[in-house]
Amino acid sequence: MREYSGSVFLADCPARLAIEIIADKWAVVVLFALSRKPCRHGELVDLIGGVSRKVLTQTLRRLQGYGLVERRAEAGKVEYVLTDLGRTLVKPIAVLTQWAHEHGAAVADFQESAADEGVPDPRQGPGRTVGQ
Repeated sequence: MREYSGSVFLADCPARLAIEIIADKWAVVVLFALSRKPCRHGELVDLIGGVSRKVLTQTLRRLQGYGLVERRAEAGKVEYVLTDLGRTLVKPIAVLTQWAHEHGAAVADFQESAADEGVPDPRQGPGRTVGQ
């Protein structure tokens, strides 16, 4: 294993790769789902509200490319399972999930009050206010 003494501000810092992985809209949700048990593609679609089959496929392929998810095909049945490396993200994801449970309402409350004040919505890009 290589040692890195770089800064997150450097292009080749592994921390930026980790941030890239978890910043993907669906990656953390898929990893969390697979932390519970191996799943078939259709099971993941049913479990994860709002994700399309196409986007789920892209997300699973990306996670496979990072070595976090393995695609297993046995007897005509395809399942996705976390690799050993993927399982190392279970605890950090649990921490993020706990933060969301504890602070999600506060974020929603802020967005609601910000909409009344015309504060830009960070999810919508420049010029759009919260609630538009």
